[in-house]
Amino acid sequence: MNIESWRKEIDRIDDELLRLLNMRARIAIKVAALKKAAALPLNDKEREREVLEHVRRANQGPLDERDVSRLFRRVIRESRRAQIRALQEEIPALAQELNR
Repeated sequence: MNIESWRKEIDRIDDELLRLLNMRARIAIKVAALKKAAALPLNDKEREREVLEHVRRANQGPLDERDVSRLFRRVIRESRRAQIRALQEEIPALAQELNR
């Protein structure tokens, strides 16, 4: 393969990564709604440790354990931010609904 072919393959993979990251964020938002309904805290450090341990064990390289941990810490952080945004948007929508 030439460089352009490899770049197209990277673009295809990036598109798939983006689709999967957004799917993960949508599911994280659903989890946040369930946590809110159950009066559970949004942040669950034990679950985060489990996720990080899982991806480190599943990693087959060439990314090393630290790289994988850094990437997934960021994925977790951004998922939490999506959860917070969704919950904050839900509050004004609920208030509007109650005022109808």
